[in-house]
Amino acid sequence: MEATDVPMPVPMGVPALATERRFAQRLRECLEEERLSDGRFQLQRVPGGRVALPVLEEKLSQLCLPPEMPWELVRIQEPVPSRAARRCPPARRLRDQLRRLLGTSWSEELERDVPHAWQRHGDLVLLSEDSFKAAPWERLGPELWETVASALGARRVARRGRVMPDGMRTPRVTLLLGQHGWVEHVDNGIRYTFDVTKCMFSPGNITEKLRVASLPCSGEVLVDLYAGIGYFTLPFLVHAGAAFVHACEWNSHAVEALHRTLVLNGVRDRCHIHAGDSRKLQLRDVADRVNLGLIPSSEEGWPVACRVLKKNTGGVLHIHHNVETPHAPAPPQPAVLLAERGSPETASSGGDAQQPTEDGGEETLGARLRPEWQGWAEATATRIQGLLAELHGRPWRTSVLHVEAVKSYAPHVHHLVLDLECRPVLPD
Repeated sequence: MEATDVPMPVPMGVPALATERRFAQRLRECLEEERLSDGRFQLQRVPGGRVALPVLEEKLSQLCLPPEMPWELVRIQEPVPSRAARRCPPARRLRDQLRRLLGTSWSEELERDVPHAWQRHGDLVLLSEDSFKAAPWERLGPELWETVASALGARRVARRGRVMPDGMRTPRVTLLLGQHGWVEHVDNGIRYTFDVTKCMFSPGNITEKLRVASLPCSGEVLVDLYAGIGYFTLPFLVHAGAAFVHACEWNSHAVEALHRTLVLNGVRDRCHIHAGDSRKLQLRDVADRVNLGLIPSSEEGWPVACRVLKKNTGGVLHIHHNVETPHAPAPPQPAVLLAERGSPETASSGGDAQQPTEDGGEETLGARLRPEWQGWAEATATRIQGLLAELHGRPWRTSVLHVEAVKSYAPHVHHLVLDLECRPVLPD
């Protein structure tokens, strides 16, 4: 047969050496000694009363067995994973299957390009943007993504890119395997559903979602000014006992996801979705509580939050903000945080901002605050008090209840949440 430049078709399946049963143990020892054995798969029986021992594809050219050892190269079409492989971590299993797929083309560059972590949403895995960027992967086409899905026990694969600077934090996500990007994610007993190619899910805010879920909101009306797919709307409804939530969101894809999530959790009748810019919200005098979950700053929503608070009783604002801490350590501050703004009685007594502890006592909040966080909380309380007084034409009192550090975005930037109580000063 004449040699040509056309590559011959390669049979699929796991390569293995078939031999008579009486030679199997000796062959196994030879393969293991030469590091040719593929320990990911069990040996299997093949026609003719023989057994087949899996070997590494990329080392077939190194086979050098004793001449008296009878063997034949075969392909196992339905290999059975070994016990060790079944206990194998997903990242290693992914690497091993890809190495088998590439065979002799495998390289250190490709091994570095294989991800060690990913997000999982049901039967979809979401890969990081820096995975599988080397040129050889592109030549594999769909077979690459089918192998990734198989190794990770998924049916769909997607890869995220950088978030678009469109004001809606729209993700650049490419669906690599599958027909659609809709997924379900269970978080603290709440079922969220969203399209990963259209909306982001932020697992990093889990501590704040757990915290708001434990707040005493029974019977309250809440306004969520930046609802997204319902990160905080759902915990307030499902766990905190809010009677009703007005959820504001301007991203149409997030609005659809929020609607579906409310239905999934059986609380659609207790929420009204206001689609559009929350700065143009027409609501007034309805809220016992307002959530302002926008970072790096929710400041543009402060006037709206003041308008929707109940004018005769006020309520609580949950204000999110990224606060920067200088590199140099600041001088120590007194462990006291002024509790109220616009209340001469409290100011003259030097009252501390306090919150209940698990044992029923109270602890001083100021002792746990960095000076920069304390300064931001005090400045925000003063600003909100001024906005409320201007809006209603009478004095208001603002009290810092709690400052929560959610997470850090950099060594000197922290995502904080200020719980600020706002009450009108009633005439004597």
